[in-house]
Amino acid sequence: MNKSMRMIKSYLDVVCKDAKCELNYQTPYQLLVAVILSAQCTDKRVNIVTDYLFKKAKNPFEMTKLNLEELEKIIKPCGLYHAKAKAILELSNDLIQKYNGNLPERREELMKLRGVGRKTANVVLSNCFNGDEIAVDTHILRIAKRLNLVNDNATPYETEMALRKNTEPLTRAKTHHQLISFGRNICTARNPKCDICELKNICKYYKKSTKNIKNR
Repeated sequence: MNKSMRMIKSYLDVVCKDAKCELNYQTPYQLLVAVILSAQCTDKRVNIVTDYLFKKAKNPFEMTKLNLEELEKIIKPCGLYHAKAKAILELSNDLIQKYNGNLPERREELMKLRGVGRKTANVVLSNCFNGDEIAVDTHILRIAKRLNLVNDNATPYETEMALRKNTEPLTRAKTHHQLISFGRNICTARNPKCDICELKNICKYYKKSTKNIKNR
């Protein structure tokens, strides 16, 4: 772990010490569905939708009893509902046919399911199967670039590898949630709260913004 990451982790352990997954779920399957629904949608809205959805279909067997139109109507508030509904029904069928309705516990197998990329698989692994994973979403990608943990052109995969290299084993799932909380509440995409952030001295965004103010 380099000096910058030690500083970041120490700060996160204070301001985001209670960070955790904000999606509501009771089983790995339900988390997988919730993560798929969360694409370009807030966790708060997803939780409202899944509160109703999981009462009707709490597992793959019940989900496949819903027809496409019915599922689309339920998840419409989450956006992208045509693609999300197709993905949920297809992966539910695959889970029944290939895994007796259970989620596989290996990333490679999870990523074979419709709508499941590396980030989604990592979220499920870290929260449900004790995986030591960091799932890189838009918040984490933004923060890693601002805090010079990766370069400005880094991909989500490159960012994941850099964060894995600079975090201690068995702490990565917690760090993942802390970074997301930090990105949602302090280091926001627009109008970040630099005035209260103790990491601004290593932040490219802050240095650039203060430089622009001075040059006006």
